[in-house]
Amino acid sequence: MGDLISHLKTALRAEHVLTGAEASEKAQGWSRLGAPRAVVRPASAEDVSRVLRACHAARQPVVAWGGKTGLVEGANADGAIALSLERMHAIEEIDVSGGTVTVGAGCTLQALCEAVEEKGLFFPLDLGARGSATIGGNISTNAGGNRVLRYGMIREQVLGLEAVLADGTILSSLNHLLKNNAGYDLKQLFIGSEGTLGIVTRAVLRLRPKPAAQSVALLASDSFECLPRLLRRLEKDLGGALSAFEVMWADFYTLVTTPPAHGTPPIAHGHPFYILVEALGGDESLSERFESVLGDALEAGDAADAVIAKSQTERNRIWALRDDVAQVARNAPIFTFDVSLRLSAMEAYVAQVKRDLAARWPKATCIVFGHLGDGNLHVIVGVGDRSREARSAVEHIVYGALKPSNGSISAEHGVGLEKRAYLSWTRNESEIALMRTLKRALDPENILNPGKVFEVNGEG
Repeated sequence: MGDLISHLKTALRAEHVLTGAEASEKAQGWSRLGAPRAVVRPASAEDVSRVLRACHAARQPVVAWGGKTGLVEGANADGAIALSLERMHAIEEIDVSGGTVTVGAGCTLQALCEAVEEKGLFFPLDLGARGSATIGGNISTNAGGNRVLRYGMIREQVLGLEAVLADGTILSSLNHLLKNNAGYDLKQLFIGSEGTLGIVTRAVLRLRPKPAAQSVALLASDSFECLPRLLRRLEKDLGGALSAFEVMWADFYTLVTTPPAHGTPPIAHGHPFYILVEALGGDESLSERFESVLGDALEAGDAADAVIAKSQTERNRIWALRDDVAQVARNAPIFTFDVSLRLSAMEAYVAQVKRDLAARWPKATCIVFGHLGDGNLHVIVGVGDRSREARSAVEHIVYGALKPSNGSISAEHGVGLEKRAYLSWTRNESEIALMRTLKRALDPENILNPGKVFEVNGEG
């Protein structure tokens, strides 16, 4: 191991290979990152290639680090070389006429969005960790966020990639074309593969014109059956401008609108559901149409109350309620889940989870909110016990209730270590077998984020 570290220090300069206390200081994130043997900070794809070539020869595991905001231990680097891409943050080219941006994997989402907005363009990915999460991490987990309903996951925004394979081979596929059907679309191998097949170092992303108008409202509904009708009404009547349809169950809304939270309730408590609606449009006529459509929804009984933001400050305040996820920690200890299922199955699913939790833990809390427009729910459970046994029991309840509707154990954050044991609850045997075949082909020594998603030779 000492020879490998010395080699890496020579290849990248000693100050960019951190060990001991310096490495431990870097191992701080939103979930457990373990104790890496070293933290290596490359500045280019060539640097990454040198690191992987050496680690491949030594059969040394390597785990890529971006913003370290994942929640499923996908970046756990215990005993591995942590490959931090923080220095690879350049925004290399913003092509205004072509509507693309070429960016380093270590660039934060917020920095990218701000840079393209200065050019009158718009990158639609938006999520709560925007200030820390990196583009490479977003790609490796196929991030979704708040606007999937209109723009899709980040997979739909990626035109080209540069990635480094386990043996150090640099795969440059920095395509700028919307249409390119010349052979296999190799970038898809790396999007959502959680750094197990290659390390993304640069990306070409699709941009849109910056919306000229944004309308935001908070609505209340007194029954779940109204929500699908409201969603489809807004999609149809807003002419494709609907960009977000976020639903907060009453428990979550109460948390973010009562002390110590800073938010105040724009709509009174007492409704079972609160809906954040956003529309993005090309001109100021959107505001008038938005108000008219919401008025029709109220008249039809699809919503019980509504408050429309009249300024950017008010729009920000409404979005801040939905983004104030930290308030769920008031029920600590908690277990967090990120699941996906059909809209038609959600009401029964949430009821079953709450019923099964209460049967075992009468004082259990279950906070639910999420991107209802794209079928993604966040389920936050507290049972007063953070033991491994309690977590396993809660996981069986939360994931088990997905089976009747063929839901997914992971909507956004990936599988990592935390959900590995449940992969077969969502993916069938032939799918997992093909995943293992791809892993063995691209990473025969199993050095890239080993043990994540599934075990190469195991059953998990």
